Amino acid sequence: MQLGFLILQLPRALFASPAGLVLAGRMYYAVRAGREPGVYRTWEECKEQVNRFHSARYKKFPTEEEAWAFVNSGNSSGPTSESKSDPCHEGKVENLSLSRSKRTKQESSSSLDEEEHELKRGKYTETSSIPLIEKTTFTYMGDSAVVYTDGCCASNGRSKARAGIGVYWGPGHPLNVGDALPGRQTNQRAEIQAACRAIEQAKSQNISKLVLYTDSMFTINGITKWIKSWKANDWKMSTGKKVINKTDFEKLQKLTEGMDITWMHIPGHAGFQGNEEADRLAREGARKPQNQ
Repeated sequence: MQLGFLILQLPRALFASPAGLVLAGRMYYAVRAGREPGVYRTWEECKEQVNRFHSARYKKFPTEEEAWAFVNSGNSSGPTSESKSDPCHEGKVENLSLSRSKRTKQESSSSLDEEEHELKRGKYTETSSIPLIEKTTFTYMGDSAVVYTDGCCASNGRSKARAGIGVYWGPGHPLNVGDALPGRQTNQRAEIQAACRAIEQAKSQNISKLVLYTDSMFTINGITKWIKSWKANDWKMSTGKKVINKTDFEKLQKLTEGMDITWMHIPGHAGFQGNEEADRLAREGARKPQNQ
């Protein structure tokens, strides 16, 4: 298995900083403790994870590298109550420290078992039966086929959350898919499972070299960097907590075997057609009925 990771060169004003590449005017919102820890591109997404979440911990950074370091570090420089001293967004956030709901506690204790059960049932459409499609219908970067993936989750972190996956190969392509996500409904699971679906489709077409665009740095870092340390540490993070998306990453790693994949990060909601189409498909999928 060969894994690569490139950052899309954007046609915008970029400048370098010691912490990494910074997009002018963009901030990254890191949620260490919230409904779904991770790095978010907008304040609205961040607020959805921390609003009314007891003891939320979050902070904004100028680079993704710094944001992810905050998310994955048990000890960050600066105050320990970021939700009060350094909010994600200018202005006040109302009702941030109300009591945690019973649903959140139940989700944390049962999510792994539920996730494994759903994935073992294999509710996604079987890709092995898909007939071979003309190679000329694919877009190529060198000799690698190009695909865009995205995941979304409406009401992420809440009891009525609905998630979907989107895979986009090109205009009108027969492999384009927008599907509901089975199992635990979260944005991060949707992102990982969207990548899984794309690789499954590639294998069904005898494609072994793939350029996969995603706006999820969590997925890219998870499969190219963190999974080695997670496995060596019995699937625990540096904080000692279990890796919630263990089953998803195990599936993704298994699928990458025998594949030459270049992981490309692309900013979400920035006007790039492939990403916008994958996002549209994911949203369509989230509106579909859940498979029984």
